[in-house]
Amino acid sequence: MGEDESQPNWEGKATIELPSITSQQVWQVLQDFCNLHKWIPIDTCYQLEGIQNQPGLIRYCASTIKSLDSDSEPTIKWAKEKLLKIDPIKRCLSYEIVDNNMGFKSYVATLKVGPIDDDEEGVGCVIEWGFVCDPVEGWTLQDFNSYIEYCLQFMAKKIER
Repeated sequence: MGEDESQPNWEGKATIELPSITSQQVWQVLQDFCNLHKWIPIDTCYQLEGIQNQPGLIRYCASTIKSLDSDSEPTIKWAKEKLLKIDPIKRCLSYEIVDNNMGFKSYVATLKVGPIDDDEEGVGCVIEWGFVCDPVEGWTLQDFNSYIEYCLQFMAKKIER
C-alpha cells in the first residue's frame, strides 16, 4: 500500500450567509457553471465540451501564479471540472475535477443555496460549499478548508454588489 492510500479522504464544508439577497438571485449566479471566474479569484473559466449547464459539461479553469522569486517564470495552474448534477429546484450542483496540475487526485464538490430560515421567498440566504477529496500534495486539510472559506467569502462579496 502506497503512502497516499493510507490517508483518509478529506471532507469539509464552508457556509456563508448573504442577508440582503434571495436564494433565487444567488442561484442565478451559481447555476452558470462556466462563469466561475466572475465570482472567485481565478483568471479564466470557459466551456470545453458538453451542453451549457447540463450534467457532463466540462469547464476549464486557470490562473497565472507569480513566483516569489523574481527570476522565475509565472506558472499556470489549471483544472478541468465536470458538472455531475444540477438541480434548479433544490438549488444545488455537484462537480468533480477530472484533470489538473494542482495535485488533486480526486475532488468532488457540492454547492447549495438555501434560505436563512425556512422562508423560500424571503430575503437572506446561505451558500454551502462541501467537498470530499484525496489529500492534496503541499496542503493540509486546515489550509484547504481556509482556501474554500476564502473563495466563498470572495464570492459572497461579489454577488452582493
